[in-house]
Amino acid sequence: MTRNTRPNDTPFVPLDDPRVEAFGRDLDAIRDRIEAEVGADDLRRVRRLDALSRGLEVTGRVLLHVSFDPVTFVAGVGALWLHKQLQATEIGHPALHGAYDRIPDAGRFASKRFRWDVPIDERAWHTSHNVAHHQYTNVIGRDPDLAYGAIRLSPRVEYKPRHRWQRLSVLYTWTGLAFFMNLHATGMDRVLLGDEAAGDAEARRARRRAVARKYVPYYLKNFVLFPVLAGAGWWKVLLGNWLAETLRDVYSAASIFCGHIGADVQDWPADTKPTSRAQWYAMQAQSANDFRVPYVFSVLCGGLDYQIEHHLFPKLPPERLRQIAPEVQAVCERHGVPYRVATWGQTLRKMFDRLRELSRPDATPSTTAARAA
Repeated sequence: MTRNTRPNDTPFVPLDDPRVEAFGRDLDAIRDRIEAEVGADDLRRVRRLDALSRGLEVTGRVLLHVSFDPVTFVAGVGALWLHKQLQATEIGHPALHGAYDRIPDAGRFASKRFRWDVPIDERAWHTSHNVAHHQYTNVIGRDPDLAYGAIRLSPRVEYKPRHRWQRLSVLYTWTGLAFFMNLHATGMDRVLLGDEAAGDAEARRARRRAVARKYVPYYLKNFVLFPVLAGAGWWKVLLGNWLAETLRDVYSAASIFCGHIGADVQDWPADTKPTSRAQWYAMQAQSANDFRVPYVFSVLCGGLDYQIEHHLFPKLPPERLRQIAPEVQAVCERHGVPYRVATWGQTLRKMFDRLRELSRPDATPSTTAARAA
């Protein structure tokens, strides 16, 4: 644990508050210093993690193929899950954000060259996540993540009858997170739900290509090729692959949802436009939650337990987010900007409570959102 992990009830700070510009200057100082430090050590670290991950993949797949008892099978599932988890979060997510782009010889970890070992199209994800979500975090009509498939994440999102069942939607969304993230990144979830037109013929083809570009090779490899190679043991290899995939998706979903949802998390009217980087910082800090877990669990979260820091500095490697978190918290406290951090359990409860509230058409805006309106 780092500093205070009690739920924070600091009131919302409007973007035009006089404290915001000083807040921004302090964060700029952290940013300038830490970006100058990012270099060869960060690249060596991600390369070592990638080598560990690849070793875990080989170990997991071999154990699943040769397993004749539950212990070996579980060990194979665990090793394969760890590989998939590291590739999705601590390795892949930062690389696609450009965390290593400024480092000479970044090679395959440069954002334009990196290929994610998850069934999510990199180009579509970059537009939906890096551009839309991170630039316009929680701004209604600009951030596509406020309406995540059949899940409503803000009272500003128009209520539809399907939202009544969104707590059930969470169950299948979490157990197939990567599958549904690809639909979301490409916009196909909005088309399938009838919330958005598919566009002209060329636009429809482009969406289908983006969806299939990762689905086809990924699922053929994991759920056809390796089971077939196992011969008569195909069923246990298929089951093991599915279990490892599901563990990765549930763990990642719990990390991601906790970072963005809660009655005290700010969302913003459609016409909200920061006029300075300091105002943008204030928006980001008030639009996310942190939670604290032991270091190993943080690595498996990919640093997304430091969601506030990630939204303030999205191009930093996750180890740097952990490094600067105490400073960021101190800056927030010094200038009266909310810094919401708690245990993972507390944040999970807060998140599910908010999802329950948003399943009703009369869900009230969060305290911060009401004051921003």
